Amino acid sequence: MKNDKTSLEPLAETSLDQLPRSMQEAAARAGWTSLMPVQSKAIPYLLANRNMMVQARTGSGKTGAFLLPMLEKLDPQKNVAQALVLVPTRELAKQVVNVAEVICQPAGFRTVAVYGGVGYGNQIKALKQGAHIIVGTPGRVLDHLLKGTMNLDKIHMLIFDEADRMLSMGFYPDMKKIKNYLPDRSIHNCLFSATFPSQVKYTASEFIHNPEFISLSEGQVHVTDTEHVFYTVPGMDKDRSLVRIIEIENPTSAIIFCNTKAEVHYVTVVLQKFGYDADELTSDLAQSGRERVLERVRRRQLRFLVATDVAARGLDLPELSHVIQYEPPEDFEAYIHRAGRTGRAGAAGVAISLVNNVERFALDRIAKRYDIDMQERELPDDEDVQAIVSERLTALLEARLRERNKLQAERSKRFVPLARELSESEDESAIIAMLLDDYYQQLLHSAPPGPIPEPESATDRKPPKPRSSRSGGRQRRRSKRSGRGKTKES
Repeated sequence: MKNDKTSLEPLAETSLDQLPRSMQEAAARAGWTSLMPVQSKAIPYLLANRNMMVQARTGSGKTGAFLLPMLEKLDPQKNVAQALVLVPTRELAKQVVNVAEVICQPAGFRTVAVYGGVGYGNQIKALKQGAHIIVGTPGRVLDHLLKGTMNLDKIHMLIFDEADRMLSMGFYPDMKKIKNYLPDRSIHNCLFSATFPSQVKYTASEFIHNPEFISLSEGQVHVTDTEHVFYTVPGMDKDRSLVRIIEIENPTSAIIFCNTKAEVHYVTVVLQKFGYDADELTSDLAQSGRERVLERVRRRQLRFLVATDVAARGLDLPELSHVIQYEPPEDFEAYIHRAGRTGRAGAAGVAISLVNNVERFALDRIAKRYDIDMQERELPDDEDVQAIVSERLTALLEARLRERNKLQAERSKRFVPLARELSESEDESAIIAMLLDDYYQQLLHSAPPGPIPEPESATDRKPPKPRSSRSGGRQRRRSKRSGRGKTKES
């Protein structure tokens, strides 16, 4: 991303009583008696039409930070779409629209939630009536653009909400296609994200010209480096907890640290049997085997590397999106070395620790010694994982459907009656579940799609204004690797 040498002066924070009356009245409707930190910091920049990247965790009040300024920036008298908010999940789309209906609807603004997994009828009706604010997932937004039921020619604001999650769920290809439907003029762009890994910054560089940065963790504008988080997990259920956390976090690439070689082998086998592309690295591995594993990591052909501290010393690895500590290190200083494997070369990353109740005390001491802001996240349960996986797979299947040509679509119609019959039978629904699971497991062997800088080719150049969508071939799936013999740390 380019650095803007002529960046504007920072703006002072604002308070609720300093906002225009329309925004104060909207806050009152929502029951807000004061602004949250992200709102105080971000709203002055949004009102000033400055392109921003805002670090804001879930639940920080970011929805109000970008909805309140719309009351001043949009015109309810013009029955056209004027703001597009892209979100990663249907749940978040509904949440944002619910807030927008309280804040914006009484002022004359119409909103619509646009997401997959449901029919098009109500969404098309709302779009035809002239919804001013569109909140949607990238896949369904692209579907409407391709069908001609959505028009972005009059868009003034483009918001990416929870952009880090959108990229980890593989929405980047859809967002890149959506870009082709945006008007060829300046648009006010803002990106809200819990972290700013390299994928998010690359996306911003494609959609936002010289954005400014706001971080809520410091009193200055900067990009966060490494986010330190931990999950408290049951001692006898750590392996299953790791799988659920990986499903939720969906790292692009990660190194998983264990304290012993036996634990490294066990975790590797668990991940491989679950369908993940994982391999182990311990001091027992011969040099030739060690080099083969590391070369796969460097070529981004291996998603999860499980290792001990001894094996990981001195490794020259590319940027990793996550470091996962399956158990805290016995040496406190080793935590810094482990976490330092992510967030390198100016990029950002996430350091995740899995701890039981006893290990948490050790992690607290590490955080205190090195003055680390250690954030706890709630351990996801099976229902959480099911919801995220369903969202992710629906988006990928809809994207796959858009890639099919007319002949392929015609061929697929042969199976519509069978699909309907299987779905209506409780006994036969297991067949559909098996097919979905097999397809999803194949996807686990590839890193989520995301922007990787490379020279532009003739086939990558942006068309003037497409009315159909094509995409390149997918990455080849990688095969599983079998586990190696168990050893003990010497």
